[in-house]
Amino acid sequence: MTDDKKILVTGADGFIGSHLTQLLLDEGYSVRALAQYNSFNYWGWLDGLSHPRLEVVTGDVRDPDFCRHICRDCSTVYHLAALIAIPYSYVAPDSYVDTNIKGTLNMCQAARDCGVGRIVVTSTSEVYGTARYVPIDEGHPRQPQSPYSATKIGADAIAKSFYNAFELPVVIARPFNTYGPRQSARAIIPTIIGQIATGKREIKVGDLTPTRDFNYVEDTARGFIALGETPGIEGMEINIATGTEVSMADTLDTIARLMNADVNYVTDPERIRPSKSEVFRLCGDNSLIKSLTEWRPRFSLEQGLSRTIEWFLNPENLKKYKTDIYNR
Repeated sequence: MTDDKKILVTGADGFIGSHLTQLLLDEGYSVRALAQYNSFNYWGWLDGLSHPRLEVVTGDVRDPDFCRHICRDCSTVYHLAALIAIPYSYVAPDSYVDTNIKGTLNMCQAARDCGVGRIVVTSTSEVYGTARYVPIDEGHPRQPQSPYSATKIGADAIAKSFYNAFELPVVIARPFNTYGPRQSARAIIPTIIGQIATGKREIKVGDLTPTRDFNYVEDTARGFIALGETPGIEGMEINIATGTEVSMADTLDTIARLMNADVNYVTDPERIRPSKSEVFRLCGDNSLIKSLTEWRPRFSLEQGLSRTIEWFLNPENLKKYKTDIYNR
């Protein structure tokens, strides 16, 4: 599907944002992609991506005037820009409030001022906390078990308030645990793959008992586009999930098997969350998105992990990761 106006993607230099940007270009859209400003003119995962319908801009969603500037002439906004690492939120919570809550406020106000036709705001399954029941539907209680999840709950509330108070055409996309090529080393799957790929046999991990609902990144990106294109869903909060769960231990055993690696797992205390902050079980209900759109997950966990491993085993990709250093 094509559009005669630009699609804005904030956080386009990041993991999910870069995949979403590429998929939008593949589907014929013109994309204005926001990378966070830095003096090196570094565009994150957009570096090296060249396309006649791609416009890369640099800036910061914490600046309201800049947000209005980038929203001009855009028909749809996918707002992904956020601070996402849970461990770092323990030591720098104020930064998360500024970027996640205030940044979302700025983007909603800018979208309203510029007459944007749809803004898809990115939530996270972390807002649910440890499951009180499964599968987790959109009505599940919110549980702020980390400063990160608290700020995402706040950002969701800001977005929903703009729908209720100003009829801003907001859709809140709530992806569960996305993984795949380009994921940051703060996450468990790239951490394990990276350690094995560099020859380590004692793999440092945190708690292996929690379960997660893992989405391959291409499926997540297609979910975003479905929520950007489907009419009549403004004001809704919608899970992007597989409806399945797998433990960290089983996930890591699968990775080791796919990589033909004989490894031992060693608990690293630095990687353990505070007990009340750990989310022990996540399994999403995807019945709402399936009832509203044609989206369905296409990749099994093994298929997605195989693609992810293949990408990480490319030396040009692996060298971008500091596998000896725990990334908060």
